[in-house]
Amino acid sequence: MNFETLKIKALDGYTLSGRRYSGQEASRRIVLAGATGVPQGFYRYFAEAAVSRGFEVITFDYRGIGESAPKSLRGFEMNYLDWAQLDLAGVLHALGSDKGIHLVGHSFGGQTLGVLPDLTSVISLHTFATGAGWHGWMPKSEQVRVKILWNIAGPIVTRSKGYLAWKKLGLGEDLPIGVYREWKHWCKFPNYWFDDPKLNHQMRDSFARVRVPITAFNAIDDRWASPRSRDAFMNHYVNADLKLIDIDPGEFNLKAIGHMGYFRRGSEELWNRVFEDLEKLNA
Repeated sequence: MNFETLKIKALDGYTLSGRRYSGQEASRRIVLAGATGVPQGFYRYFAEAAVSRGFEVITFDYRGIGESAPKSLRGFEMNYLDWAQLDLAGVLHALGSDKGIHLVGHSFGGQTLGVLPDLTSVISLHTFATGAGWHGWMPKSEQVRVKILWNIAGPIVTRSKGYLAWKKLGLGEDLPIGVYREWKHWCKFPNYWFDDPKLNHQMRDSFARVRVPITAFNAIDDRWASPRSRDAFMNHYVNADLKLIDIDPGEFNLKAIGHMGYFRRGSEELWNRVFEDLEKLNA
């Protein structure tokens, strides 16, 4: 399936690369907010499946990632929250509010709704693999790997490169230094940025604004965002109609899901759960 390439302005004017997947009968719109270090092309199969169900889907790369990255990340300055408050916010602004937007978030993408400056266009949120990021929610073996990343590999690589060379670690796209530093900082807390003394009151108030229906899917074999990790984060959407759903891969005839399998081929039955939800909301 072909897609239309978009150039979208973030709220501060930074140019983002996006894609529009759409069929002739598209009457509902999905914006997909991706995970940290995951380029938009990874979500192609989900987008194509959504189009077959009558949805228009917009994907995009955050600044510093994929097709929205500069030639070099060395010296590229940004804050982690820019991805939500400037980039995703810019995408939503560009689309307008005449047609309600269903937001689908993967990992970090599910954290974004609560910090958007303007919530008016979003009418629902479905998340996959969104959690609090604290190593204590992870299995013991994953805790060891994460501590090595934050305390040994990350500092060495960032001092050498000026950014987190994530690709060399086999973990996704390279990350701007600002993303690495803030992500590492918030992952020290069991409740992520809600426990950060500098942000906790601001974040709790910001998330309390959200009143749209939210469904959060987390696989029981997701070592980075277990259901316990999800609960520690998603329960801060205190005024939303919140559904927390644990996924056993076997229920969907999958051998494994982990942190990335939600959007890989073979997950169509899981996607259909989302599409059915959204069709009911638009009925």
